[in-house]
Amino acid sequence: MLGYLSVIIATVRARIEQIRADERGYSTETVLVTALLVAAAIVVIGIIVAAVTRKANEIGGQM
Repeated sequence: MLGYLSVIIATVRARIEQIRADERGYSTETVLVTALLVAAAIVVIGIIVAAVTRKANEIGGQM
């Protein structure tokens, strides 16, 4: 029983080491979240630009 348990522990440790050493790049969810954050930032910038442009037109139109 003890030998079987030590084999399982060694296998799990080896597998964890393999996972930690794997550096293939970003995961799919990381790329997806980053893309959503970029899209949200573009929308927010668009809203701010529209508001500033509207206010600038109101100021410049009263001559």
